[in-house]
Amino acid sequence: MQRATLDLWVGLFVLAGIGALMILSLKVGNLDTYNGSGTYVIKGNFENIGGLKIRAPVKSSGVVVGRVADIRFSTKTYDAIVTMNIEQRYQFPKDTFASILTSGLLGEQYIGLDAGGDEAMLKEGDTIMKTNSAMVLEEMIGRFLFDKASEDDAF
Repeated sequence: MQRATLDLWVGLFVLAGIGALMILSLKVGNLDTYNGSGTYVIKGNFENIGGLKIRAPVKSSGVVVGRVADIRFSTKTYDAIVTMNIEQRYQFPKDTFASILTSGLLGEQYIGLDAGGDEAMLKEGDTIMKTNSAMVLEEMIGRFLFDKASEDDAF
């Protein structure tokens, strides 16, 4: 009888560990706050999205207001079209500015929305006209090195 009780407790401990790993994987994969209902879709065109991924957060003032739903390349304009699902409770003016930002120095990338002052609000299927592409670290380092080499050649 004592062996069966020990096996039962070991089994419960293993199940609790598997449950904890599943919760951790949902948090790491940004799936814990997903709310598929009550959203509207907006789009933004970006020249460079850097390392932005599907399911990346869309934030305004540091608050997650939505998620990136899709990323596609436009063969007409040769830029990236990012589709975002924004929660219905958050409404943004038509002149909202969207930027691709990075959490920390090398953290995950997300879209930051800065609300404008227009009285008309974005609706389902609208496109944000004012966007700012991602700053790519490699490009910044290359520009810095090129500028330094140009300064050294001048003297």
